Amino acid sequence: MAARSIRTRGERVGRLAVLAFTGLVLVFLVAPVFVVVPLSFTDSEILVFPLPGWSLRWYEDFFTNPLWTGALYNSFAIGLSVTVLATVLGTTAALGLHASRFRLKPVALGLLMAPLAVPVVIVAVAMFYFFARIGLLGTFPGMVLAHTVLALPFVVVTVLATLQGFDPTVVRAAASLGASPLFGFRTVTLPIIAPGVVSGALFAFVTSFDELVVTIFIASPRQRTLPRQIFSGVSENLSPTVTAAAVVLIVVCMSLMIAVELLRRRSARLQGKAQ
Repeated sequence: MAARSIRTRGERVGRLAVLAFTGLVLVFLVAPVFVVVPLSFTDSEILVFPLPGWSLRWYEDFFTNPLWTGALYNSFAIGLSVTVLATVLGTTAALGLHASRFRLKPVALGLLMAPLAVPVVIVAVAMFYFFARIGLLGTFPGMVLAHTVLALPFVVVTVLATLQGFDPTVVRAAASLGASPLFGFRTVTLPIIAPGVVSGALFAFVTSFDELVVTIFIASPRQRTLPRQIFSGVSENLSPTVTAAAVVLIVVCMSLMIAVELLRRRSARLQGKAQ
């Protein structure tokens, strides 16, 4: 009994030590990101600590300056287009891979996952030469297709994970009652896998909204997305408006990631109730 008590106490201490170490690592990794938050409220034209005063002037400049508002608009326009395209293609690919049993299935899945494994600079260079040959370099469709290639694996992985708990007998039951494949997918399959599809769509949007390297290679000088405008602002003329733009980018991405986590928990609860 005493040995068990000592072992339990040791396990508690070890668990607390692991949690403390993990917390310190997270703070070390995340803290530099949040340094820009107080800097975005400075009333000075240079970035210094401690702040000489507080002001919203840089947020006002961000939301009124055509350079920044145009970049924000481009990011949302490209991101929403990528979300629709990547979600449709990724969901279709995931359904096909889940239902099929052909020998080259691992190869097909590996090709879809390749953008996650290959360094993004290599992907950007390859896209640059390929799009230059087919005339898509510096065009809106080219940007959407390039970002879709990067976002597609996230949709495929998320939907495939949701399909692991999917019972195909419900589709066969719907077909036996006279439902067409399209009607069965819309009324049976899609509602069940909806959390995974929505999570994949959010991942696709975040991937596009936060993309910089491929954009630098593919976009024309007039196609400035928010990350590219931030990069230009840092390298050309460091203004506190850059920090305000960075805070907007952080807020959008974090909000979507929180939404993804909430959807994941909801999906887990629904699967638990189904079991």
